[in-house]
Amino acid sequence: MSEQTVTASSKTEVMSSDLWNEDLSPTTTATRTWDWKSFAALWVAMVVCVPTYMLAGGLVAEGLNWWQAVLTVFLGNLIVVFPMMLIGHAGAKHGIPFPVLLRSSFGTRGAKVPALARGLVACGWFGINTWVGGSAIYTILNALSDGGFVGTPLPFLGIDLAQALCFLGFWTLHLYFIREGTESIRWLETLAAPFLLLAGFVLLIWAYVNAGGFGEMLSTPSQFIEGGKKEGMFLPTFFAGLTAMVGFWATMALNIPDFTRFAKSQKDQMMGQLIGLPIPMALFAFISVAVTSATVTIYGEAIWDPVELAGRMGGWGVIVALAALGVATLTTNLAANVVAPAYGFSNLSPGKISFRMGGYITAGIGIAMFPWKLLETSGGYIFTWLIGYSALLGPIAGILIADYFLLRKMNINIDDLFRHDGQYGANGGWNRAGISALIIGILPNLPGFLQVAGFVQGVPEIFLSIYGYAWFVGLLVAAVVYLLLAKKDV
Repeated sequence: MSEQTVTASSKTEVMSSDLWNEDLSPTTTATRTWDWKSFAALWVAMVVCVPTYMLAGGLVAEGLNWWQAVLTVFLGNLIVVFPMMLIGHAGAKHGIPFPVLLRSSFGTRGAKVPALARGLVACGWFGINTWVGGSAIYTILNALSDGGFVGTPLPFLGIDLAQALCFLGFWTLHLYFIREGTESIRWLETLAAPFLLLAGFVLLIWAYVNAGGFGEMLSTPSQFIEGGKKEGMFLPTFFAGLTAMVGFWATMALNIPDFTRFAKSQKDQMMGQLIGLPIPMALFAFISVAVTSATVTIYGEAIWDPVELAGRMGGWGVIVALAALGVATLTTNLAANVVAPAYGFSNLSPGKISFRMGGYITAGIGIAMFPWKLLETSGGYIFTWLIGYSALLGPIAGILIADYFLLRKMNINIDDLFRHDGQYGANGGWNRAGISALIIGILPNLPGFLQVAGFVQGVPEIFLSIYGYAWFVGLLVAAVVYLLLAKKDV
């Protein structure tokens, strides 16, 4: 029996069985294999994906010009990388994943609430990215067969049989990496990152050459200037777009300890994230806008969807382009949308649900959410989906940062995180301050979300304005409320 097994076995004698398994236990020195290059590669591989490509397009559709859209993407990601590094600090220092870290501020049982909320959002993203990858396969097949796989939409689903099978085929590919665990994901991200960067630049060069330069879109003025369609509405649209950009990675800002727990040092996780996120996101946003502007000249219309664009290329170009899209989508999906819910679902019942089983549950829910419905409109994608869930996740980030840095000064009793009779198990395992702060942090954004989502009408304008800053409002309100309510003798 290995030393690690002995240690793990001895822990189970004092740990509560419903709080501990090997996947949730603190990492050892031997498993801390991620250097700064691993984190930078992780982010590059996640950034290069179809939803990221479409972000700038959505902002341009809302009235921003190309450089305003790219700047909004850059600023949003520069903002979100700082709470990401802060929350990631706990993972690198203590070796614990996100669901376990939550126990410090929400209690040993209360932590399951925010962990499940984060997991369900990831399931939605998992479904979206799996649909995109399946669509790439579907487009390849139809490009090679001259539309031979296009069929009649199936009842209830609204997609044809070939689309459904391509979706399921790409979904099945994820199961291999779920089975192999986080180290296989690190290997894939590191291998894919340079290839994906190269593919982005090749696409940019292809567009420039075929269009004879970038087209009219790069010279189109903002719609918010005098005489524009949305004159005087720049700031509300800009800040709503900025919140959406923050919301895009608000998911990873929470569960980043799931990765930083494998970091060799704090410097590695911080430098890797700072290098790997803001600049590549802005660069990919520029590629998106520039290539789309070139499609106006090449095809006579602006094509924001890279899957549709790849299908228009024809010949071997469509196969190469869509293969790159498939790899990009797979790497993003595994890192951003499998690891967090896999740990989250494992946290619900550690004795019965391993990381692997949690990943399988994620994959199942991702199908059940009918992801193609979430992408029907760009406005719904940005202002309902992205901002909507940022209103839920912002308060969790605020509570984690307030608890870890301001209340506990980065000191956590690791053993008690795995015991109901320890420091974090009071009130039946429910930290009232954490749960109360979460609810209060969500409330200011709820009226605006309900109207934007179409559930109610006539919400006062002030609530719609607040909703435009959902992540920021939720984070600040929840952090302040938590500090006011939490006990000071920790």
